[in-house]
Amino acid sequence: MDTVGRIERALHAALDLAEGTGSPPRLAEAMRHAVFPQGARVRPRLCLAVAGACGSDDQALPDAAAAAIELLHCASLVHDDLPCFDDAATRRGKPSVHRAFGEPLAVLAGDALIVLAFQAVAQVACAPQRIVPLTLVIARSVGMPAGIVAGQAWECEPKADLREYHRAKTGSLFSAAAVAGAVAAGASPDGWRQLGETLGEAYQVADDLRDAASDEDEIGKPTARDAALGRPSVVAALGIPGTVAHLERLVARAIDAIPPCARADELRALIASEARRLMPRRLARSAA
Repeated sequence: MDTVGRIERALHAALDLAEGTGSPPRLAEAMRHAVFPQGARVRPRLCLAVAGACGSDDQALPDAAAAAIELLHCASLVHDDLPCFDDAATRRGKPSVHRAFGEPLAVLAGDALIVLAFQAVAQVACAPQRIVPLTLVIARSVGMPAGIVAGQAWECEPKADLREYHRAKTGSLFSAAAVAGAVAAGASPDGWRQLGETLGEAYQVADDLRDAASDEDEIGKPTARDAALGRPSVVAALGIPGTVAHLERLVARAIDAIPPCARADELRALIASEARRLMPRRLARSAA
């Protein structure tokens, strides 16, 4: 089974855990709405790519780790779209969860997806000695002081350090994806955190760029929200040409940060393809 197939299978298996006897059907539906249909799945793809590069001897734990990372990402999007934050009407080209199911179920769906991420890892029977360090890696990417919750909280501060904001809001899950892939494979996480952090920073810079230079049809969510909400943004600091140049530097640094491994070429190809995908169409045409 290919990488995307493994990720989708693991996500469906995780959502099945939440739909046992007696579960509230609309909450279960809201959770599925948040996770499917698939987005780019770049974080779980990174997790599985690192696990493979580290010579993973089993698919079960890397697949669960990849699913957990994506569930946390989806939870963060549900909460990010709420009226108290972005008040986004769409996500991935369809109504956001709070627009489709109402605010109470959107809050609960995001919370339930966070818990489900840890259930997905905890219920894996193989390699029990890897479960605790893997759980710690994932947990640190979510909470305080530098997880995605902290990243969201920086938007509520009167002044945010742009680097810390990006490192927490986006970089933390990318870092977790890379380190979790190594830990799930039973390998040393040394070197992989730097790759994840650099990729995360690049992805946030690209997100700022897409918010400023794309349209809703292209990215499947409202644009120009950073300027409208007064949020920290690389585009506001550097302008569009400066942001493009900064993104290109970060992509090059991420490729250089790949530790020596048997399948480094696959990781380089993944990073390069994501960089091309994230560039707004009109900027890519201008560059061409």
